[in-house]
Amino acid sequence: MTMIDHAALTTALDRLPARYPGPGGVAGVVHQGQVVAARAWGHADVETALPMARTLRLPICSISKQFTCAALLASIGDPARLNHRLRAFLPAFTGPLPTARQLCDNRSGLRDYWALSILQGAVAERRLTRGDALPLIAAMRTGHFAPGSAYSYCNSNFRLLAEMIEAETGETLEALCRRHVWGPARMATAVMASDTSERLDGVTGYEGTDVTGFLPAVNGAWWLGDAGIAASLDDMLAYEAWIDATRDDPRGLYRQLSTQAFHDDGTPAGYAMGLGFSTVAGLAATGHGGALRGFRAQRLHIQDARLSAVVMFNHEASAHVAAADLLDAALGHRAPPPAPVPDGWDGQWLCRETGLIARIDTGRTGACLRYAVGAEALQADGEALAAPGIHVERVGDGLRMTRALDHEVLALDPLPVVEVADGSEIAGSFTCDDLGGATMQVEARDGGVHARFTGVMGTGRFERLVPAGKDVWLLATRRSLDAPAPGDWTVIVRRDAAGGVTGLTVGCSLARALDYRRAG
Repeated sequence: MTMIDHAALTTALDRLPARYPGPGGVAGVVHQGQVVAARAWGHADVETALPMARTLRLPICSISKQFTCAALLASIGDPARLNHRLRAFLPAFTGPLPTARQLCDNRSGLRDYWALSILQGAVAERRLTRGDALPLIAAMRTGHFAPGSAYSYCNSNFRLLAEMIEAETGETLEALCRRHVWGPARMATAVMASDTSERLDGVTGYEGTDVTGFLPAVNGAWWLGDAGIAASLDDMLAYEAWIDATRDDPRGLYRQLSTQAFHDDGTPAGYAMGLGFSTVAGLAATGHGGALRGFRAQRLHIQDARLSAVVMFNHEASAHVAAADLLDAALGHRAPPPAPVPDGWDGQWLCRETGLIARIDTGRTGACLRYAVGAEALQADGEALAAPGIHVERVGDGLRMTRALDHEVLALDPLPVVEVADGSEIAGSFTCDDLGGATMQVEARDGGVHARFTGVMGTGRFERLVPAGKDVWLLATRRSLDAPAPGDWTVIVRRDAAGGVTGLTVGCSLARALDYRRAG
């Protein structure tokens, strides 16, 4: 039986408001099916002075994905029963279609519609209705890898699952979640709150930091399957207790969801059925995070210790780190101090396989990798740099990056920094056939280079294009529809034999290698 360090847990809870400053938050820990600690602090709305409380509902964002998969298993059973429905949602797709199970495991190879919304002309503050998402997905003609060959986080997968589940059952996803999960788990106030413009229980989410200050976040997207559920801390702690109560039932939904999955080559997968697999305090954990403009959420469960933690903020601090801190404290785990980072790691590289830039900035005892959606913290591992699921080592003058979760081993070539480049060479209009004719307009004036996109979502704002290397640019997006922006877009210039610019290849980790041809 795993013992809990209650004193250390209490101290960790006491530290949360100071370590993760913001308007408010809630957190709780469940051990052996019982709530052993729970807190609510700060304000749910600073203007009305509404106190944060365990009973107030906050959006759980992408934590919703596991509930989508649970509804699928409970109402339909084998995900393969949905395979026949996928073509209707991807009419223009030219390659092999993924299976429904590959959608559940984020191994479809489809590009993320939320990221693609930027390339289709969306502005951060516009409304996204239920009918807006499906045309974004339907316009896709190719994926960024063959289905089943790798992993890539993708909201498109779960939006498609939700639509297919409702079509197959003739019921709403909310009704299925309520019958099969929320009711049995006694999540009394959980609700499908798809329209994020509607505030529940008077709760406001806030953008900003303790340095810049906090401003009310404005949301307006409609989510289903990939996000959309709102729940209170009490709801989420009841869910964790239900997971414990059903742990020995082979038909238990969470037990089915959290069964270890494997890639085609037999290596363990880091994600399956709407759940991520990780290690906390040296023990195997399952869980998921969630992010919406102004909100962050995380739940983690350690089966062997019968221990769970839930953290939800109405601001944008790291709920994942906070939840892991609580589990570490409860288990009396203290990580050894990180080793100093060796010299020579700062710089940028271009990935041969994905066409994305990877940048590393080091400090005394850690390094920051910028490659995927958000910055990833690395530590020294001998002569390499590493984090859970990531290993970066030197190979000649380049790097080899192994990303176990993504099931990828990537070659990174040095990309010498270029601070000034002639943007007039790429000025003009470009068209992406893979996105149904969406366009990219590049303007260059007096050293400044900017680009904007036009597509099925309208015409977006001009964003800065910054030279990164020879024929390589970075397009920064700091805001997008509701959720965090998908990171920097890498823009690679394509030339003909005579050196003329024929097109651009644009991509981020969620939507890679999209070719734009020069128009006219």
